[in-house]
Amino acid sequence: MSNETPPTLLQPESLTPAVELMNRLREQLDLQLLGRSELHGLVLVAILSRGHLLLEGVPGVGKTALVKALARLLQLDFKRVQFTPDLMPGDILGTHILQETPEGRREMLFRPGPVFTNLLLADEINRASPKTQSALLEAMQERAVTLLGMTRPLPEPFFVLASQNPIELEGTYPLPEAQLDRFLFKLVVSTVEADVLDRIISTRRHGEPPAPTWTLHGDELRQIFAIVDRIYLPRPVSRYVARLVAASHARSAEAPPAVRSYVAHGASPRAAIAIAEAARAYALLAGRPTVGFEDVKAVAAPVLNHRLILNYKARLDQVDVFAVIRELLAAIEETGMNLPADMKIREVNHD
Repeated sequence: MSNETPPTLLQPESLTPAVELMNRLREQLDLQLLGRSELHGLVLVAILSRGHLLLEGVPGVGKTALVKALARLLQLDFKRVQFTPDLMPGDILGTHILQETPEGRREMLFRPGPVFTNLLLADEINRASPKTQSALLEAMQERAVTLLGMTRPLPEPFFVLASQNPIELEGTYPLPEAQLDRFLFKLVVSTVEADVLDRIISTRRHGEPPAPTWTLHGDELRQIFAIVDRIYLPRPVSRYVARLVAASHARSAEAPPAVRSYVAHGASPRAAIAIAEAARAYALLAGRPTVGFEDVKAVAAPVLNHRLILNYKARLDQVDVFAVIRELLAAIEETGMNLPADMKIREVNHD
């Protein structure tokens, strides 16, 4: 048995102020972009997890508008970089400029780039070359930038919210796996239904959203971060997360048939950390002080969908990554016992 001392658990009522604030923030997002409530919930989970977010969708579905609305509501310093084929790493990170001081000496002075902000919108990130894309690797992982041997920390909090067009479109450069792995979530932003489109064109001239009527203060956001850190992750749930990620590899003993047939490369250990942190945030939004299996299942798909690399057979059989994730979730037992179905029935009847 473990000798670990159990942490002091939060009481459900102690979560109420934070839950009310996040519900109010979600309501404001829903007013800014109509018909996106489920998407907004996952975006808030990513923010509370202090993770980076990749939004994929065709032009015009509201990816940039979502990030701009979020920056206004969170009152965070916001910068936007439009990624293009001719964009250089220095255009993002900053550069050194030779200037003459009042004393007549010449010194290399650092001019910070737009990455020195709280919320960076990397718009159409897959329009830039791989060299420029890789400029964000250190910033996303270490929350710092190293140039000419000097490391400079980025402001806290720091988020990269990137948008990209589907990789099938012309003129795009697919993000390398190392950079994809640094995004907590990848969320697919699809078009909205006709009823929502009707509301947009009948109530909003030129598609402009209304001004927000409420914003979240920085101190309130930091307090919510502290509460998320205290959400308890029980050992059975953490074990379930570990088994889920391990089973995403074809060589795992628990890998389901879809993984064995269609997955070339499974998820990294960073995926297990991402699921655990996102599940804590999801539990908070639901008003629960302890992470449950349902919280893990709710965040597994957006964490894993950009981390599982499918093989050529998946394309031939027209199997997408979400189908593989669904089978993975269905195959991994929460208890880890993997009992036969008839044995489970007998046990229930016996009880």
